[in-house]
Amino acid sequence: DIGGKYEHQQTVEEVNDAIDKHDVVVVGMRHNPFPRKAKKLLDQNGIKYEYLEYGSYTSEWKRRGALKMWTGWQTFPMIFVKGHFVGGYDDLVKLVKSGDLKKMLA
Repeated sequence: DIGGKYEHQQTVEEVNDAIDKHDVVVVGMRHNPFPRKAKKLLDQNGIKYEYLEYGSYTSEWKRRGALKMWTGWQTFPMIFVKGHFVGGYDDLVKLVKSGDLKKMLA
């Protein structure tokens, strides 16, 4: 449907705009603990980020579906660093522990 296609395009454009403007972007959803954990980890490490939230388990699933198709990633959060998709929460933990996240942001 035309409305759905526009909504999908608009969602991807919103995320792309955030990626263009911010070094770190976290895309999440309400009621999912992993986006919260990712934000907490970034806060604890003094790393600024932009957070975008798309609904909960029962709302805005089409918008999240568009992001899943665009990234090829099926879970939230979706984390982008310097314009590159780096994965989810577990991937972020590895980047922080290894020091690679700070290197990517340097």
